[in-house]
Amino acid sequence: MKVVIPLAGLGTRLRPHTHTRPKPLVTVAGKPIVGHILDQFKGLDVEEYIFIVGHLGEQIRDYIESQYNLPKTSYFVQKELKGQSHAIWLARERLGGPIIIIYSDTIAEADLSDLDSVDADGIFFVKEVEDPRRFGVAQVEGGYVKRLIEKPTTMENKLAVIGLYYIKDSGWLLECIEEQMKREIKLKDEYYLADAFQIMIERGARFIPRTVEVWKDCGKPETLLDTNRYLLEKNGSQFPETEGSIIITPVHIAPTARITRSIIGPYVSIADNVVIEESIIRDSIINEGARIERAVLAFSLIGSNATFQGTCQQLNVGDSSQVRMKTEEEIVSL
Repeated sequence: MKVVIPLAGLGTRLRPHTHTRPKPLVTVAGKPIVGHILDQFKGLDVEEYIFIVGHLGEQIRDYIESQYNLPKTSYFVQKELKGQSHAIWLARERLGGPIIIIYSDTIAEADLSDLDSVDADGIFFVKEVEDPRRFGVAQVEGGYVKRLIEKPTTMENKLAVIGLYYIKDSGWLLECIEEQMKREIKLKDEYYLADAFQIMIERGARFIPRTVEVWKDCGKPETLLDTNRYLLEKNGSQFPETEGSIIITPVHIAPTARITRSIIGPYVSIADNVVIEESIIRDSIINEGARIERAVLAFSLIGSNATFQGTCQQLNVGDSSQVRMKTEEEIVSL
């Protein structure tokens, strides 16, 4: 079995952080998103990992090759963002047999232990949601997926497709992607995988839905922070000794971070070489090399090597930013 991970999206909803790093390398709970995705496949017999990268893709390759000892890796560059099906098509020379496809912002707890014994052509992993109108949903009849509906206008079908798929015959999928592209079946100039799957279904493919209990999204600041909270609760806390500070778990603080006279937590991730002095921080992600002094922060994302001084409530600043708030004394003197 092979694992295919499309990673070429620009991550515009996570800017400014994705100006200087690809979205899969944005940190959550002490590790880049793609690291958490790869961790989901520990213990599985995976023959090869296939990555489709785009903007700043060399950073993704460097991270994976330095941090993971995977059995075999292949990388393909999606120079034109023509959609999910196009991304899979680029890797066609490496495909054959069963594959797992997972999107770059999907963190889920899914049962992958019995894939080789499934009596179907594949599995679409789904989760019931309160409001399905923001998602693609699976219409199920007789135990099989009969139709995929993108952003339905009604509320009766609540099985959202989470972006994790098992396909027993990837060659068949490629045939249907080729048919999709020949017929120009696309939306806003992008070829969506749902349309290729629909062609497979029309040709007789049997896909079963499998519900997951946990599905977390990393595509927006608010969902990234929610995922950070979940992973910190799940994985437990890690933090070094601090100087005159209070740590409220769960947190993840890198060993090289220096915390003095501060209150940190709950739900804070702090990367290597961060310096925090006389500050109160909760529900935030602080990236490597950042420096924060005399601040009150919550629900914030702080980029690498950013500097922040002064009081605030919420920040979303990118790499190498510098923010300095005036003190009360300075304001009075104006």
